[in-house]
Amino acid sequence: MRTLSDALTSTAVDVPAGQTLLAIDDLKLAFGGTKAVDGVSFDVRAGELFAIIGPNGAGKTSIFNCISSVYRPQEGRIDFLGESLLGRKPDDVARAGVARMFQNIELFDNLTVLDNLMLGRHLHLEYGAFSGFFYVGKAKRIELENRRIVEDVIDFLEIEAFRKFPVGMLPYGIKKRVELGRALCMEPKLLLLDEPVAGMNVEETEDMARFILDIRAELGLSMIMVEHDMGLVMDLADRILVVDFGKPIALGTPAEVQRHPDVIRAYLGEDHEVVGAADQDQEVPS
Repeated sequence: MRTLSDALTSTAVDVPAGQTLLAIDDLKLAFGGTKAVDGVSFDVRAGELFAIIGPNGAGKTSIFNCISSVYRPQEGRIDFLGESLLGRKPDDVARAGVARMFQNIELFDNLTVLDNLMLGRHLHLEYGAFSGFFYVGKAKRIELENRRIVEDVIDFLEIEAFRKFPVGMLPYGIKKRVELGRALCMEPKLLLLDEPVAGMNVEETEDMARFILDIRAELGLSMIMVEHDMGLVMDLADRILVVDFGKPIALGTPAEVQRHPDVIRAYLGEDHEVVGAADQDQEVPS
């Protein structure tokens, strides 16, 4: 019987830890005369928690939309597990192993937590309409197998008490957890976290941070996180890409990025020379 851990640790077989999972090279996306992404390049390694930060309007979500094939960049390359994602449909990208937790909760309020999570298994429900309608034979067997994965996700995210509640009745922090759970149910090799703690209070943020760490430690998933909470990013990320007005301005470890003069200038609006001379030890505000 497959478990959540069995389902989500397949990446370790595909790509050894530390090897490149996703490679983006010279990505460019423009809307008319506005350059949303302008020459962004980075790679994400197997088992890594990679973060993308920057001021509002810097192009962070646009990068996610390019990876997910919601947007099609005019130039550049996006390779995942050695194959290009460019020109593929969003559902093909999902089947390739890229799942996304959205910034704005995209759940069905009238469905239960269990049903919302089962929607994350739709890529793995391979049976015809006839057997599905009568819920017999192959359909029943496959449904039960996928239900086990969903129940593991419920246990992993500690939402057992809410499993039969309509999502519309749940507090915001639990909804965000269900949003994360639906992405996990897709069995991704790469998980995109779009502002996972946006709008959360301190306790909810700490809970989400703990689950993100557990996903990396216990399930071995590679993740890209876009987030405005600098304290969370600096605590969790292995490497960070900083973008401003669509352009990359720094890439490195949290310690390297915090002390980069262009990063300080982007967040604080200070003059480059002043920062370089007098403020080298100043950190990006959390």
